[in-house]
Amino acid sequence: MLPLIKTTGLYLAFGGVVAANNIDFELHTGERLAVIGQNGAGKTTFINICTGYLKPASGKVIFDGHDITAMAPRKIVRLGLGRSFQLPQLFTEHTVRECIQIAAARQNARLSAFKPLSATVDGNAVESTLELVGLREDASALSRDLPEGKRKLLDVAMALALQPKLLIMDEPTSGVASEDKHDLMRTVMSALEERKVTSWFVEHDVDIVAQYATRVAAWINGAIMADGTPDDVLNNPQIKREILGN
Repeated sequence: MLPLIKTTGLYLAFGGVVAANNIDFELHTGERLAVIGQNGAGKTTFINICTGYLKPASGKVIFDGHDITAMAPRKIVRLGLGRSFQLPQLFTEHTVRECIQIAAARQNARLSAFKPLSATVDGNAVESTLELVGLREDASALSRDLPEGKRKLLDVAMALALQPKLLIMDEPTSGVASEDKHDLMRTVMSALEERKVTSWFVEHDVDIVAQYATRVAAWINGAIMADGTPDDVLNNPQIKREILGN
């Protein structure tokens, strides 16, 4: 089976700091990948390269058979590679429902100043997405008024409205109260499974990684130093010493 996303020889440095050191990487449909590493290890740089926000000095990114290395982020999204952010990227002057409508309209290239949002998208699909992430009761609330956990869920819901094949999530539980992290991840992972979306998430909470990932890639100094099952990677002596602090 061909990988859903594949990188070969990705290299990028900022001054004397190598952020991506000849990265060869593959992710297959159906995997749930957790990426771990200390701050500055290159995790977000790698995501930015794969989603078109940064261009590597060398190497390629192939997604679903398309070379997306030099492609604009909006074009990459339309191919089916979605993203949610560490700081949710919401339309703060709009309601929760309107945020999802805007995302859906953009995916269909039907956003118009001359039509109401509700007339440009499939209303049933929007309501289904609200239900899927547990935000139906918040549908009429302004997105700026949501607590952090629900802001994260809305960011994921907007990504789902873009009908991705792969969703990359940058620290989905950061800023969320400890007691709410597992509820959030259960909701997110259930939604992705329901929509048959492959997932890749950056995470610092080891318990979250162990419970929700089927595979873990550990980053040190711009390179993947371990890649395998959660049990193998989280018990690797080098990873325990250099990333987990054990």
